[in-house]
Amino acid sequence: MKHFFNRRETIVSEALDGLLRTSGAGDLVRLDGYPEIKVILRADWDKSKVSVVSGGGAGHEPSHAGFVGKGMLTAAVSGEIFASPSVEAVLAAIRAVTGPAGCLLIVKNYTGDRLNFGLAAERARAEGFAVEMVIVADDIALPDINQPRGVAGTLFVHKIAGHLSETSHDLAEIAAVARAAAKDIVSLGMSLSSCSIPGQPHEDRFGADDGELGLGIHGEPGVERIAVQSADRLVAIMAERLSERLDPRAAYALLINNLGSVPPLEMSLIANAVLGSPFAKSVKMTIGPGPLMTALNMNGFSLSLIRLDAARQEALLAPVGPHAWMPAKPIAAPVVVPIVKAAEQPASHRASQDAGTRRLIVAVCERLISLEAALNGLDAKSGDGDTGSTVATGARSILERLDTLPLANPAATMGAMGDILSSSMGGSSGVLLSIFFTAAAQARSGGASLANALLSGLERMTFYGGASPGDRTMIDALEPALKALDANGLEEAARAARVGAEATSAMDKAKAGRSAYIGAKLQGVIDPGAHAVAEAFAAAVKIASA
Repeated sequence: MKHFFNRRETIVSEALDGLLRTSGAGDLVRLDGYPEIKVILRADWDKSKVSVVSGGGAGHEPSHAGFVGKGMLTAAVSGEIFASPSVEAVLAAIRAVTGPAGCLLIVKNYTGDRLNFGLAAERARAEGFAVEMVIVADDIALPDINQPRGVAGTLFVHKIAGHLSETSHDLAEIAAVARAAAKDIVSLGMSLSSCSIPGQPHEDRFGADDGELGLGIHGEPGVERIAVQSADRLVAIMAERLSERLDPRAAYALLINNLGSVPPLEMSLIANAVLGSPFAKSVKMTIGPGPLMTALNMNGFSLSLIRLDAARQEALLAPVGPHAWMPAKPIAAPVVVPIVKAAEQPASHRASQDAGTRRLIVAVCERLISLEAALNGLDAKSGDGDTGSTVATGARSILERLDTLPLANPAATMGAMGDILSSSMGGSSGVLLSIFFTAAAQARSGGASLANALLSGLERMTFYGGASPGDRTMIDALEPALKALDANGLEEAARAARVGAEATSAMDKAKAGRSAYIGAKLQGVIDPGAHAVAEAFAAAVKIASA
């Protein structure tokens, strides 16, 4: 796996400094002590309140430093990637932020964290600080283990304890509430890959068609291998395991956590699957979906639930300073509103007949259909070989709907043709021609002459499409033809279209459209779109002189 880093030894300290540079002027600071001491703390901390300190190994960002701020953590202590911080680092954090009100340490249930935070707490007590420690063990993946892991559910405890500290509760009360909350949290994760650590070799133990249920946030194996299947089914498996630990009479808050590399599109789909399942009947509010406690680039997610009471609900809903925290929101079903329908067309836009207009449309469409193979051949030399088929499809669609067109009303006919081409022709050509005819119809309805209306359509088409004369597109034939039509009539327009089309064969490179991406030398090859325009004008001249 590839990673962005400078040196493995400085990844964490450089990342923490990046957080400080982007967190806002002076909101956060760090202790002087790199590389051994990596502590982020609030710059505005009032030591008359209980400090709330957490931390652990790096690699779980935005946890833990991303949650330092008003209403959450007072300080976060970081170790190296997936390694517990040292006793000295934890003790330095306690000393930096703790006053007479004391300090609460919130620790995930891993041996290194328990020991290092625990020894730091004992040494701080020996120095005269009042310190309590809460251990969070919310992972239910391994049902028979005596010491369940602490995972993303720990964030509930951060939020609740931080709120109580901010509202000036005392240490004994905050510690008691935090311990009770920790006992009422359950979490379960699932992933389709393990994570990779920058600077270390990576071997993914997962097969192409399997994932793991219940793997840890350091990439440690889960409780069981599970076949990749629909998101609904995977969520149902997790919901079933979690539901066994829930009180059916209680209401819960749900935290939907991205473990690192699940795209936002898929996280929203997962949230929809969770909240659309029977499992959701117990959920009153959600936090996420989003990356809250990650495992580097693990392609997985976790679900955490805490049983609610009035005090916990108030704490979870309270606003906080850290931007990384995603505010709790009540469950809301999708709201669907009626589609606004187009106003009913006036009588002048309904089907009507005009023999001359009908002959013109038929002649042009039949000529374009007859050119399908020739245009595809030209396009194969400069693009993806489908211009003829695309143009022929649009022409056939117009002929099929000819009896529905308001042929007696030229403006309405152009508008209807624009509608047909936008839905049937496909590709960018269909949209461009739809813009052309739609804008021309509006100009014609406003009193513009036919030639000026078509020029208005051309202006809108070039504005949206971005092509200009000389870019080797249909514009090279269409623009001179329409200008000649306005000045000198149809025959001069057809001649100008042909000259413009032929000129594209001297252009060695396209500057717009799909051909521009290829970069091939195209000299000697006429642009298929420009050729189609020239042929359409030739067909119009022929039928007009018949």
